[in-house]
Amino acid sequence: MRHIDAVEAERLIRIEPVQILDVRTPNEFTTLGHIPDAKLTPLDFIASVPAVLDLDKPVLVYCEHGIRSKVAAEFLLQAGFNNVVNMVGGMSGWRHDRSYEPQTIAGPAPWLCDHVEIDCNGRALDVASGRGRHALLLAALGWHVRAVDRDERAINELQTIANRLALNLVANVVDLESGRVDLGRECYDLIVVTRYLHRPLFEMLIDAVSLGGVLFYETFMSGQERFGKPTNPDFLLMPGELRTLVAPLEIIKQREGLFDGQMISSVIARKTIR
Repeated sequence: MRHIDAVEAERLIRIEPVQILDVRTPNEFTTLGHIPDAKLTPLDFIASVPAVLDLDKPVLVYCEHGIRSKVAAEFLLQAGFNNVVNMVGGMSGWRHDRSYEPQTIAGPAPWLCDHVEIDCNGRALDVASGRGRHALLLAALGWHVRAVDRDERAINELQTIANRLALNLVANVVDLESGRVDLGRECYDLIVVTRYLHRPLFEMLIDAVSLGGVLFYETFMSGQERFGKPTNPDFLLMPGELRTLVAPLEIIKQREGLFDGQMISSVIARKTIR
């Protein structure tokens, strides 16, 4: 890990294709300003970063005074990032351009973090996990995590990172659209599904939630085609559809509409009866 001051950091940004990571709070990010093109991941969610940044490209990490960024940089090195640079003194020493636009956190789904008790030692399942932005965070917070996805490369990378970090996480290659998928029966206290829709899978998801357990489901809905991908109606929920798909689970919270420039339908539902 290298430690450089703000002057050197500005020079680095100009001459190298460096990934820039801001580990302050969203409020600091917008009110105090941030380095243009920086991604926002507060230190509390740093475990998600290996799933949203490229491990093989240099990363410049900063905070406000250089304390949180040092902790974050050490974590990224342990996770397997090859080139991590910490900006000593943080934004308090930055004298160059700043942006003030708000940004969605790069990492876990904000609605999940806001409305689900994610600090736990229960059993969790991350479905269609991709590179594991939720699986890594949940495992770092004490959950016993299983992550499933059909992308073998992503699953292998996720397992490698989890092993480096000594996390209680098992990643499996599973084709979720190959008929009836065995996810277990009443095995998981929390199941997380985001940005993925395969309607026949809901029966298996409901079976896999433990009594008292929670299903968090969030994906795109109709109207998203006006803002970007996906545009295929097979991958877009209709208004009110998610509520029917999670029945007979008890809905705790739900929302539908335009959030952060995307048409989203979200639900948090609990199994209260067998």
